[in-house]
Amino acid sequence: MSHYLWGQPWAFILILPWLAAGFYILFYKNKSAASLKISSVSNFIKWKNRGKVIFYKLNQVVLLLGILCFILALARPQRADSQVKRTLEGLDIVIVLDVSDSMLIEDMKPVNRLESAKETIANFVKQRMSDRIGIVIFAGEAFTLVPPTLDYQLILDRISQITTAASARIKDGTAIGVGMASGAARLKDSQAKSRVMIFMTDGENNSGTIDPETGLEVAKGYGIKIYTIGIGKSGPTKIPVYSQDLFGNKVKRYQPFESTVNDELLKQMADVTGGKYFRASQEDSLTGVFNEINKLETTKIEDNKYVRYEEFFPKFLLVGILLFVLSRLLGMSLLKVGP
Repeated sequence: MSHYLWGQPWAFILILPWLAAGFYILFYKNKSAASLKISSVSNFIKWKNRGKVIFYKLNQVVLLLGILCFILALARPQRADSQVKRTLEGLDIVIVLDVSDSMLIEDMKPVNRLESAKETIANFVKQRMSDRIGIVIFAGEAFTLVPPTLDYQLILDRISQITTAASARIKDGTAIGVGMASGAARLKDSQAKSRVMIFMTDGENNSGTIDPETGLEVAKGYGIKIYTIGIGKSGPTKIPVYSQDLFGNKVKRYQPFESTVNDELLKQMADVTGGKYFRASQEDSLTGVFNEINKLETTKIEDNKYVRYEEFFPKFLLVGILLFVLSRLLGMSLLKVGP
């Protein structure tokens, strides 16, 4: 539903002085104008047929219209597109994604583990219709990228912006307990019958202020089902490292790295909470977890009304500037009333 409104209607109070100025310029100013006696009009012959009152008035009208456009721009005309409240059947889902630097290992398509995970998450979101979805990212620490929402376009936009811990300038490492607790915190107030956490990591716990056992107890206490996904292959591999040369160019090199996915811990997280563990060593191996989620019991969710605004004040501002400049140019050229 669309409707039009003014963002700053108080600006219309300026219409009063604008009307007063218009009345003075168009109706009163000439009546009170002073007169000047001259002995000869020869110097004014070249101004014949220029500066006639009707043209002078027209120029003043152009100026007044320009000022009126400025006032309308200040009042901020808007179009509001609103979505009405609706009731849907859905789940509450939080996706917890590991963004430690090891996710840059290039053993999964299209580029590396992180890009594979982002692509899979994006495809999953595009298939949802009535599930509230949130995104939490973690490395040595965790933070919420998107709280649970039905705004899938917002989720997709934020997913595309996900970077590794080093690029995001957060502490590196793999704090599984912290990531789990942060995801649980986003679901603790959910009223849905099925609360789901999809936990994606390629490593084992090696940092963080919360150990995995504590994080698991928190999630279990809130009745959250955890579907864990181990990403990538375990064993010796190479991790890309980026640096700059003397000329400021980005240089990519590789250094040996021992990749270890803690299958035992991830399986325990799933078993204790009633979820399932999946091993994703290829880009198409995450289908199973999404099929399982589709079988879960849904809950009626109320989607509240939201409003998106489109601003029109730049158009009025541009027209006002053009009219003001036109008025000044005419006043200095064609409609100039004296030498």
